[in-house]
Amino acid sequence: MKQLEVQIMGQNYMLACPEDSETRLFEAVNHVDAAMCKIRDAGKVKARDRIAVLAALNLAYQLLEPAPAPTLAPEASSAPAAEALDPASEASSAQLADLLQRLDAALAVEHPAH
Repeated sequence: MKQLEVQIMGQNYMLACPEDSETRLFEAVNHVDAAMCKIRDAGKVKARDRIAVLAALNLAYQLLEPAPAPTLAPEASSAPAAEALDPASEASSAQLADLLQRLDAALAVEHPAH
């Protein structure tokens, strides 16, 4: 098992990586970094742990979405596939807001204000 140093949202991490899987690991790191930076750059969430949880929820939500039905002419689609999976779309905004409220409540219980 190899050790690789990667950077996510400006912080370095040493990760174990199976042989011949470096490319896949770097793709995963880039995906997580992009998801976290998007949340951070939106400016509504500042704490790194909350950003990480929201990014994980967004990525899990994307993975659990049913695959779109194949079409004969994908170029005729009115919206690119990437937009259909965008966690900030209207369809998922209410769900994400609800998850954020639950996360706030859980973190308040876990880390009460002094």
